[in-house]
Amino acid sequence: MFISPAYAQAATTAAQPDGMSAFLVQMMPLLLIFVVFWFLIFRPQQQRAKQHRAKLDAVKKNDQVVTGGGLIGKVIKVDGEQVEVEIATNVRVKALKATLSDVVSPTAAKPAND
Repeated sequence: MFISPAYAQAATTAAQPDGMSAFLVQMMPLLLIFVVFWFLIFRPQQQRAKQHRAKLDAVKKNDQVVTGGGLIGKVIKVDGEQVEVEIATNVRVKALKATLSDVVSPTAAKPAND
């Protein structure tokens, strides 16, 4: 029946976690959410951007490209960061490589009227 105050106080402090472990327990769900977002969203997006940059760096003469504005044309000349694209017979425009949306394989882009 008689419990000494020192014993009661020691029992209550032993049951409570210290400040650092309580902080870690509270932060664990946030860390888990960050890891899930990293592997489901950020990492695949970085990989797609890397593939896109590699595709644009590999652009060469006679490749068919799509510009950011949706124009489809054939690469006539590549000068560093610029490409000259023929969008119609004897109609050539210069575009930055960074503004190219895609490099299309010639077999995939058949004219609609032929």
